[in-house]
Amino acid sequence: MPVIATATASLIDVEVETVRQDAVQSFAKQETIVVDITTDDGLSGTGYAYTIGTGGHSVLALLRHSLLPQLIGQDSRDIEGLWRMLHNSTRATTVGVITSLALAAVDTALWDLRCLSAGQPLWRMAGGASQSVPLYDTEHGWLQLPTDELVAGAVAAKRNGWGGTKIKVGKPSAVEDAERLRAVREATGPAFDIMIDANQSFTSAEAIRRAAAFSDLDLFWFEEPLPADDVSGHIRLAESTTIPVAVGESMYSIGQFRDYLQRGAASIVQPDVARIGGITPWLKVAHMAEAFNVVVCPHFLMELHVSLVAAVPNGRYVEHIPQLRAITTDEMQIVDGNALAPETPGLGIAWNRDAMEDRRVA
Repeated sequence: MPVIATATASLIDVEVETVRQDAVQSFAKQETIVVDITTDDGLSGTGYAYTIGTGGHSVLALLRHSLLPQLIGQDSRDIEGLWRMLHNSTRATTVGVITSLALAAVDTALWDLRCLSAGQPLWRMAGGASQSVPLYDTEHGWLQLPTDELVAGAVAAKRNGWGGTKIKVGKPSAVEDAERLRAVREATGPAFDIMIDANQSFTSAEAIRRAAAFSDLDLFWFEEPLPADDVSGHIRLAESTTIPVAVGESMYSIGQFRDYLQRGAASIVQPDVARIGGITPWLKVAHMAEAFNVVVCPHFLMELHVSLVAAVPNGRYVEHIPQLRAITTDEMQIVDGNALAPETPGLGIAWNRDAMEDRRVA
């Protein structure tokens, strides 16, 4: 049996590729928490999680002092059992962001090992539904960008064969948001998906008002309109608009997704593999959503999510936000507007160890 011999963690800072501003925050840098796990047969798997600028050292401390020592001597194939063991050992901090991020870094490393051992890519080992998945653009839709740049980005995405673009909303007035969105719709025409994202910035009443202001634009979804813990507010919004409500990037447990799905509070789920605690719980959320006839369009981490969206039958879209180019040696393949899940064994991420070491801060 492949026994875990070593388990280490490091923290790497990766600067953002473009200025990113939404209704509530700026994305200054990605704190990338990397876990390397080696088995006694010499195989090594790498996993990761991230923050957008704060908390990385806390995740690193939890890994080094509490979680990673428990892995030594364990069978690396027992991914479900190891996830549960680590989760149960941190009950005082679950459900919580720091614990979920730490669990994700471990879990993705264990899945990397599983796939490497089998000589198979992640997308096939996790389900193998379809290797090719549609892309939409977020990088050209940030809130600080002027309307002409939003339009140019959307037109370029459509020209490249991508399925849609996401525009951040949350300007001081609904009129300003609507004018920006209308300009994009007029430039791209009807056969193009426009998503909007409020980043939890509205009250229930304001979200309902803005959805009404956008009602003639045929929007594909309204993402994170309210704080993630306001399930009842999302229910009221979903009942008041025909725009599909999308949630999930700020949820850290399977139970939170269950509540939204059972109560009809969302019609698109966006689990983030780092924030939900890894591939193991991500797949559970995706399969639960399938049972409710709901699609999965995960948040961020396109280099990893491309394989997971390809793995499940209800995977609908991958969000295009490049962020690992500085510490990897290749990029996600895109053909005719679709992302191709890597065929290489493992997670399919080609890490650049020298570049990672240069950016290592702990």
